[in-house]
Parts: sequence; C-alpha cells; structure tokens
Amino acid sequence: MLSRTADHLFWMARYTERAENTARMLDANYQMSLLPQSDEYAEAGWRAMLSISELTTFYASVKSGMKSRDVIDFMSREQTNLSSIASCLRAARENARAVRGSINTELWETINTTWLDSQRSLGEGILERDPAEFFEWVKFRSHLSRGVQLGTMAKDEAFYFMRVGTFIERADNTARILDVKFEMLEQGDDVPAESLDYYHWSAVLRSVSGFEIYRKTYRDVITPERVAALLILNRDWPRSLAASMEEVQQIVARVSRGRSVRAERLAERLSTELRDGSVREILRGGLHAYLNEFLARVNELASTISQDFLLPIAPEPEAAQTQTQTQDGVGQTQSQNGMSQSQTQTQTPSTAP
Repeated sequence: MLSRTADHLFWMARYTERAENTARMLDANYQMSLLPQSDEYAEAGWRAMLSISELTTFYASVKSGMKSRDVIDFMSREQTNLSSIASCLRAARENARAVRGSINTELWETINTTWLDSQRSLGEGILERDPAEFFEWVKFRSHLSRGVQLGTMAKDEAFYFMRVGTFIERADNTARILDVKFEMLEQGDDVPAESLDYYHWSAVLRSVSGFEIYRKTYRDVITPERVAALLILNRDWPRSLAASMEEVQQIVARVSRGRSVRAERLAERLSTELRDGSVREILRGGLHAYLNEFLARVNELASTISQDFLLPIAPEPEAAQTQTQTQDGVGQTQSQNGMSQSQTQTQTPSTAP
C-alpha cells in the first residue's frame, strides 16, 4: 500500500475516535454540571477538560467566560478549534474522500453522512436544545463507523492501518482523562471537596464507558486506585491502556513484517509493561509522572509508525519537539512534550514518498 494512502486511513480513524472521545468528555462534564455544586467546582471541571487537549490558552483567546454553554460550543462546533467535534468529523471525511478507492461504499457513506448530518443538527440548534442528545449521536456514529469497518471490510492493510489509528488515539485520550482527573484530586485546597465523592469518579468512568464494567469487576465502592487500575491495566476492557496497546502491538507486528523493527519493539515493550504492571507500583512512583512518560512513548510510537509506514513527519525548524505532517487539505502537528497534541490545517498538498 502507498504510504500516502495508509496515512489518510490512519488519520481518518484517529479523527473519528477523537470526535467520539471529545463527545464523551463533554457529556460527562455536562451531566456533572446539572448536579448541585459550587461555581468553583463546576469551572474546575470545565478547565480540566480543556486542559486534556491543551486548549486552555486558546479558549481564553476566543471565549470570555467558563460557562458550560461556552465550553460546549467551543469544543463542539467552533471552526477555529481544530479539535472540536465538527472539525474532527470534517477532517475524518476529508481523509476518507482522499482514499475513496481504498474503502468500501458502506464506510464512505457512513462517514460522509455523519459529517453532513452533524452540520444540519448543529445548524438547527441541537446544542442549545439538548447537548446530551448530540453527544450520544456522535458516539453512536463513531460506533457505527467501526462496526461497518469490522463487518464489511476485508482485513487487509487498509483495515489494519485504520485500526492502529483508532487504538493509538484511544490510548492517548484515556491517559489524558486519567491524568487530568488525578491532578485535580492532588491539588487539594485548590479544588473543592466535592471532587472526591462518588459522582466525580462515576463521571470519569462514564466518560469512557467504564462505569458498568467497574461494577462488574469490583462490586464495591468506587475508589481512585481501582479507577486507575481499570483504566490502565484491565486487558479485558477495550478502552484501557493495556487493551489498546495490546491491539497496537499485534497490528504493528502484522503489517510490519520486519520493515520496522523499532516500531515493533516500542509497541511490544509498552504492551508488555502494561500487561505485567501493578497499580500499586504505578501510584507509588507517581501517577502523573507515569502517564506523562506513557504519553511521550505513545507519541514516539506514533511518530515511528508515521516515519516507517505513512508520510514522513518533517521537524519544524523553530521547534525541535514539534513534528508536522501535511496531507491533502488536512495536516497534523504533534508536539512530543508528553501532554500536548494539536492539529493545524494547511492548503499545501503533499506528495507520496
């Protein structure tokens, strides 16, 4: 497969997964905002969500307040925010359109219809009427897209590059959610005591569809340590770091066939450490440090995959830690400092290596 084609498929899947993850975070925060709580705690929740995507500074330049309606609008349909749901769905569609001949009709129609329907719904005021309905719809369309992939596409290289994009994005997002929520917990006096209660941790679990599996696994009260264990180490739950990296490791080994020994080793090392890890050891060494290191290693793995299989990422001359990838109408800039990942758009078409 041409690396340019693989690149479009990889990012099509990442953007679809990112739109779903953003909807999950918004839905959890929105449901929490409906509960009795102090204004300070409500704002802390929205600030934490913006921090996950490193958008706090950019948000402040666009919006003046930290009200739920402002953050929801910014993260759902703000055109200048390239991590908003609308921007991600558009980028997924543009990447799919660029490789229309490599995906089947069912998948193209699913992605294209998702983009068109999202624009109509946002234009009709669904965010003002019922934000939760829109978030559920975005999650449903993402599930539908993956279901179409699994149910109708041949398991060839195109299929596997989409899958590896999905699981790298999922691992990245789960780590960010957990890191920010525990950081709020460790701030102590800066965050109201409500952040320690049942509703806080149940909202974290619901944002990643982990509430029911937590109950089935532990059958007890929700504690931060068990939440960390589920989200990091539980290989039977598909949104955990361990499950995501296990999928990535298997896919990289399948598509590599010796072409990228480094990518295989990076993926295998990450998967093995998560499989053999202990939540007590992780917490003893500091969860924030552990997750920062994990995110840096995932970004290194994604960069290696891009270098060896996709379009090469050229370093920015003024930022040694920033790598830019340009596609037909869609480009990605990934910062390798551990917690920062943003997307930039360019009108310069790239050429396949």
